Amino acid sequence: QVQLVESGGGLVQAGGSLKLSCAASGRTFTDYVLGWFRQPPGTEREFVAAISRAGDNTLYTESVEGRFTISRDNARNTVSLQMNSLKPEDTAVYYCAAGLQFGIRSEDLWHYWGQGTRVTVSS
Repeated sequence: QVQLVESGGGLVQAGGSLKLSCAASGRTFTDYVLGWFRQPPGTEREFVAAISRAGDNTLYTESVEGRFTISRDNARNTVSLQMNSLKPEDTAVYYCAAGLQFGIRSEDLWHYWGQGTRVTVSS
């Protein structure tokens, strides 16, 4: 089992920045690929970004490429999502996830989830 706890959400104006963090506990942190998903109001959860076990490979959905940066600290068992140039369409509940295979965008193939943190971007 892996427990994931997100933090850092909040209200920000368009063009602003937020940094989300996710603390992991339980099984060996480096056994897992880590990722961020989000669920905008009234829509399904969608892939945002993923990072490999060693942190040397990252993957982003096209809409956040160049604005968001995923990183991990394997010594502290944390994964972060730095979000810059935020847009109203980034408004969503953001979820941290852990899985076994890098490159998977389907939420069905991720094994562990946090409870989510809400991000609201005002125009």
